[in-house]
Amino acid sequence: MQQNDYDTFVSLLQAVAELYGKPLTTPAITIYWNALKHLDLAVFREAMNRHVTSPDNGQFMPKPADLIRMTAGSSQDKALQAWHKVDKALRHVGTYRSVVFDDPLIHRALAEMGGWIALGTKTEDDWPFVARDFESRYRAFAGRQEVPEYPPVMIGQFEADNRKARLRCEPPMLLGSPAIAKTVMLAGSSRPLLERNEMGAEQADKILKLVDQRSASPREAA
Repeated sequence: MQQNDYDTFVSLLQAVAELYGKPLTTPAITIYWNALKHLDLAVFREAMNRHVTSPDNGQFMPKPADLIRMTAGSSQDKALQAWHKVDKALRHVGTYRSVVFDDPLIHRALAEMGGWIALGTKTEDDWPFVARDFESRYRAFAGRQEVPEYPPVMIGQFEADNRKARLRCEPPMLLGSPAIAKTVMLAGSSRPLLERNEMGAEQADKILKLVDQRSASPREAA
């Protein structure tokens, strides 16, 4: 969250505290803010909603650790938080500007979906389907033991046009933690995620002949 989210954060926190009959002092609110400000506001709001409706722990006023556990536990939670970063960046920065997120899996998922520029062509009606597609891809990569290859920068329309015209490109905008975003950019790969290998006519003819030979040979009994 940013500083301009503070008032909304406090209003939501106080509303939940009132629900539990546990009014918060200013020092207590400060503790909650410092512990939770690394979360996106939408993620914080959803964590609150999930807590108050939980049949297991919903009868108690949530502590910061309870809310963090709600958002950081599973790959589904992480995918949701990642999507909120993407959604916020699209609405506040747009796809004309090149960006670097502080999460390499965001880059990989978006690259497989067509890239940053392509995301800007989607309509509001498309958005729920785009969100599910992203979250599905993100969860698949998050479940692996290693980070896959990913593009270092999500190229925006301005940079794409400037490259074609051989003009200077401005540096990308770093989103989230600047230090982590720089690390993501430095560790990215400029190679295409799916390499194309053109097959010559001679090679194709050899493969087809091999297939024909195998089809003509008698099969062993199972």
